[in-house]
Amino acid sequence: MKSLTEREIRDSFVNCSKGEAKRLAVPRDLELLPWDDLDFLGWRDPGAPDRSYLVSEREGRLVGVSMRFPSSHRGFLHRSMCSLCLTVHPGNGVSLMTARKAGTAGREGNSVGLYMCTDLACSLYVRGKKVPDSGPRIKETLGVEEQVSRTMGNLSAFLDKLYA
Repeated sequence: MKSLTEREIRDSFVNCSKGEAKRLAVPRDLELLPWDDLDFLGWRDPGAPDRSYLVSEREGRLVGVSMRFPSSHRGFLHRSMCSLCLTVHPGNGVSLMTARKAGTAGREGNSVGLYMCTDLACSLYVRGKKVPDSGPRIKETLGVEEQVSRTMGNLSAFLDKLYA
């Protein structure tokens, strides 16, 4: 992913008002992020523990999504799989992220959801740059680039639902 500016990030949001996009917490360390290893930018809001944000390129333009997730506490023995990157995490490592739909449907209260890595570090897990708390990822027969492609295909399907 190419590096992004705060302005580009704020301008990309499709499922919240311009005022909400102006007020949301953007990562402070944008210049320090491993952009070459990221397929999308995802982060949690430190001031609002139930909010996460995701910015990805879709059809040649940036698409930002504001998401919410429940603050449930599951035990370490409970395991869940991320629907984007297929990484298995213990406890609260995977959360159901819900996003208001774009446009009229979103203003009417319609939303879509997907189970995702709570820290939104899917790109780093797929590349082996980050290891889940449960240990190494499950061995796959697909290569890293094929896993990246699958992850982005899963993300694209989720983003498509925002407009449906």
